[in-house]
Amino acid sequence: MGEMGAGFTVRMFVWFLLGFLLLGSEIVQCSVTYDRKALVINGQRRILFSGSIHYPRSTPDMWEGLIQKAKDGGIDVIETYVFWNLHEPTPGKYDFEGRNDLVRFVKTVQKAGLYAHLRIGPYVCAEWNFGGFPVWLKYVPGISFRTDNEPFKRAMKGFTEKIVELMKSESLFESQGGPIILSQIENEYGKQAQIFGAEGHNYMTWAAKMAVETDTGVPWVMCKEDDAPDPVINTCNGFYCDSFAPNKPYKPAIWTEAWSGWFTEFGGPIHQRPVQDLAFAVARFIQKGGSFVNYYMYHGGTNFGRTAGGPFVSTSYDYDAPIDEYGLIRQPKYGHLKELHRAIKLCEKALVSADPTVTSLGNKQQAHVYSSESGGCSAFLANYDTESAARVLFNNMHYNLPPWSITVLPDCRNAVFNTAKVGVQTSQMQMLPTNTEMFRWQSYFEDLSSVDDSSTFTTPGLLEQINVTRDTSDYLWYITSVDIGQTESFLHGGELPTLSVQSTGHAVHVFVNGQLSGSAFGTRENRRFRYTGKVNLHAGTNKIALLSVAVGLPNVGGHFESWNTGILGPVALHGLDQGKWDLSWQKWTYQVGLKGEVMNLAYPTSGSSVEWMEASLAVQKAQPLTWHKAFFDAPEGDEPLALDMQGMGKGQIWVNGESIGRYWTAFATGNCNHCSYAGTYKPTKCQTGCGQPTQRWYHVPRSWLKPGQNLLVIFEELGGNPSTISLVKRSVSSVCAEISEYHPNIKNWQIENYGKAEDFRTPKVHLRCRPGQTISSIKFASFGTPLGTCGSYQQGQCHAPASYAILERKCVGKQRCAVTVSNSNFGQDPCPNVLKRLSVEAVCDPVTSTANGRG
Repeated sequence: MGEMGAGFTVRMFVWFLLGFLLLGSEIVQCSVTYDRKALVINGQRRILFSGSIHYPRSTPDMWEGLIQKAKDGGIDVIETYVFWNLHEPTPGKYDFEGRNDLVRFVKTVQKAGLYAHLRIGPYVCAEWNFGGFPVWLKYVPGISFRTDNEPFKRAMKGFTEKIVELMKSESLFESQGGPIILSQIENEYGKQAQIFGAEGHNYMTWAAKMAVETDTGVPWVMCKEDDAPDPVINTCNGFYCDSFAPNKPYKPAIWTEAWSGWFTEFGGPIHQRPVQDLAFAVARFIQKGGSFVNYYMYHGGTNFGRTAGGPFVSTSYDYDAPIDEYGLIRQPKYGHLKELHRAIKLCEKALVSADPTVTSLGNKQQAHVYSSESGGCSAFLANYDTESAARVLFNNMHYNLPPWSITVLPDCRNAVFNTAKVGVQTSQMQMLPTNTEMFRWQSYFEDLSSVDDSSTFTTPGLLEQINVTRDTSDYLWYITSVDIGQTESFLHGGELPTLSVQSTGHAVHVFVNGQLSGSAFGTRENRRFRYTGKVNLHAGTNKIALLSVAVGLPNVGGHFESWNTGILGPVALHGLDQGKWDLSWQKWTYQVGLKGEVMNLAYPTSGSSVEWMEASLAVQKAQPLTWHKAFFDAPEGDEPLALDMQGMGKGQIWVNGESIGRYWTAFATGNCNHCSYAGTYKPTKCQTGCGQPTQRWYHVPRSWLKPGQNLLVIFEELGGNPSTISLVKRSVSSVCAEISEYHPNIKNWQIENYGKAEDFRTPKVHLRCRPGQTISSIKFASFGTPLGTCGSYQQGQCHAPASYAILERKCVGKQRCAVTVSNSNFGQDPCPNVLKRLSVEAVCDPVTSTANGRG
């Protein structure tokens, strides 16, 4: 008893001393747990909105602005994957510098006062090269990806622990007072687990246990993994997750990827997701008890360098996100979601403390009501009809619900938000010319006539591309020769022979005796493709050189580490006197990459003695496989910049040695004729850009530029005229806004809790250009019943003739303006007894342009 008492006294003293030290140094120990309703942070259940911003898809100079815009948009959490192939490009050698500075990114999130969700993976998918795995991993003896395989598990465990320890060393987990409240292990493994059977289940179970044992002090999640073992939380990814339920009743409903749009592939259209449908999906998830929503993406960014996977995924990873590729706010998506977040946060206390009571309001209408013990009440009124509006009775009050929409009532009476009614400003973006010119284009042709023996090897048969290049370059030469006799019929007026090349990707350029004979390309859906073309051979020895081009390695699929790339044959000549000549198994010479790559032509410090040719002479030939370079000065201003590559074909871009990425002006095919927000969304539903290049503009971060003498290097595979390339700036060209006239049913509660009184009793339309711009003209204005959307407005049957004059007087020459929406302000009522609205499109121009008289 005495020994116990002495031990207790010592322990109490130690705890007292620790407590005193902690208090004295102001270190606060935090905690993140969960229950069936929500994540619990420091004892409080939270409804949380999260946004995906991937640190390497932007630059460190952009991070703070992106994160602040997310915060201003009502985002609580920043989510990012961790990209293994960036951080460990060679085994045991790590890179956390520049765009790879994960610690700096997480600390920037912390500085903004936001939480972080670290999705370590380390498989990420993400339309990222090789799904985020380093290519060297493929060559670890005995390895098999993402299954119960010891070499893979050993490597995965090592990288996961490396990242966790890095975060711990900087005290970045919430349990240490940092911002990280969640971590993810693996990624969308459910289908693979089913395919792999017992081995898949064993691997998944091991991965969960391994992650939990890293002891981060915060919960771990697994997305699309229905049987994630405790304490790991299984979560949902998709366009809709309202039917999702976690696998245990004591876990919260978390939506790790609410897809804000879709990625773009070269040769395809641009996919857009109407914000009305996205808001509807989020509100539907919340009304069913969801408590955490992450937008994938909130800022998509750019696939710089050769990071895009797929294959065929474009350099732009814009994703139709609320913040666009260049870091500019996309309206109305950003503003409408901000209003949604604000409305749902008004319901937070009821949502986290009660379960919903669901009642029918009609055939396709429902009410979800949350009533807390403290007397709070919040309701969601849903209309699932895709065509017709509905007038419903709820709490002895009538509500008009547009099709495919949800109305939020934080007090079960007053409607503060409807997912289908977009009341925020819409911005139209435009690429505008800069005052920068490219000076003295010079060109250098890849030498196809000779091969450097020191960088080549010869072997019988056709080899898989990645096994040869180890993905150090997109390019691999397959070179062979054929001897043609003098007596061949085609040499004496007969039909030319045909060369056929079967390839697994992703593009091939065929050269015969140093001349481009033709090219062929695969697609994301059909990586296997065939080149077939006539070839002009001559008597004697003919050199056939096939340049196989990869457009990103696969990022998803069962055992994608074993998938083939390159020319695997058969390669054959047809139409010779002897018939078919199969070249597949004769001797082939291989050269990895381009000579320009070996000579570092893209880098300012290159010491190469290459003789560049004046471009005016080079473009007369329009020769393929040509390097072009020019110097340019950074334009004035702070607008985001891009290169307009419309006049070029396919290749890669570097600025001051930094790789912008792959460019390809492949024309988009698809159906761009119809888009409606109502009804289930899928990527083929709302498409734009058909018949235009999939990607014309390529983001040039301003932080990569010097004031003058910036080196731009282009490698062009097909031809093209570099003099057509220009540097442009992305800017708001016009802004639109719509608002209805005052409605007498608006209550004081709504004014006090959701906005300013004057905005309801005397509603105003607000227009705002970005800083440095003013409203130079009114492109459209109509008070009445205007039709259409921003960029395509039309007058309706009811129109106040004074609409233009009023807007011009109030707004032209100003950076922002507000115009009251009332009959008296527009002279007279253009159509009595009709609820009217004001629709406006205003043109924004730089202050200098406006002052000098536009242009």
